[in-house]
Amino acid sequence: MNWNDLTRNWADSYHALCQEFPKLEASAMPFLKADQDRFESYLAATHDMSLKEAQDAFDAFLSRRAKALHTA
Repeated sequence: MNWNDLTRNWADSYHALCQEFPKLEASAMPFLKADQDRFESYLAATHDMSLKEAQDAFDAFLSRRAKALHTA
């Protein structure tokens, strides 16, 4: 799964993102969902991670999400 796949069905994806990253704020998403780099920066800032840690955590999330959707 990649960013475009994730944003195609934003409502379901956002729910899954919130389970993984509980400090996400719905009010920030309209601006952030248009740009993966901004989203990852926001993720780092709100979850006390470095940018690299946020990118790695997000990549891991995308990988797990792809596997879950593939087996469903």
